[in-house]
Amino acid sequence: MRTLSFTLVLIAASLPAVGQGSTMAKPPVRTPTSAAAAAPAVIIHTTVGDLHCELFDKQAPMGVANFIGLSNGTKDWTSPVSHAKKHGVPLYDGTIFHRVIPEFMIQGGDPAGNGRGDPGYKFKNETTPSLTFDRPGRLAYANSGPDTNGSQFFITEVPYPSLNGGYTIFGQCDLAAVDLVKQIARMATDGETPLRPVKITHIEIQKAGAPAAPKLAAPKTAPGTKPSAAVKKAPQGQ
Repeated sequence: MRTLSFTLVLIAASLPAVGQGSTMAKPPVRTPTSAAAAAPAVIIHTTVGDLHCELFDKQAPMGVANFIGLSNGTKDWTSPVSHAKKHGVPLYDGTIFHRVIPEFMIQGGDPAGNGRGDPGYKFKNETTPSLTFDRPGRLAYANSGPDTNGSQFFITEVPYPSLNGGYTIFGQCDLAAVDLVKQIARMATDGETPLRPVKITHIEIQKAGAPAAPKLAAPKTAPGTKPSAAVKKAPQGQ
């Protein structure tokens, strides 16, 4: 009997301890992978309503960084009117949509307000064959030739493939924004200049992870189809 008890004690001592301090191997724990970060978004507040757009920070990192910096005042710029250096001043606040063309686009972001102003610097185009003017609501930089981007931008009302490759697309605006673009483009004008320009009151940047603007699908068109409107003069600035 004593031999049996001693044997049981030895068996119990040889078993691994369970509970606190146990050295037993734990089962592998699966760490959930985080979802891909959503793109940053922007709300362009104007005197006639808000334009909601998603920003393409992966396809146009320089363009998006420039737009965000000028919107919130973290990027320095020079006034084309007073030639004063601006630090901590949002460029777009108080600017107007100085050029509007129905069935094409609206253009704004000029600190001079006449289409000839710039922020005191220029930067290169960012274009890719996978991102084109194949749908309405494209948010892109106006320029006066290759690599002359600054602060002026435009939002398209319709697909406009003739612009492909020549302009940096850095965002996509939603359906409601396109409707507002149509409204702005049809206000009374003297040529392409609005008689009572719509003003940008402020541009609000939403960080990545905020609900993105609904994407607009490219319309189905027959091969070789061109925009219904006559060819317009491309957006220019700077």
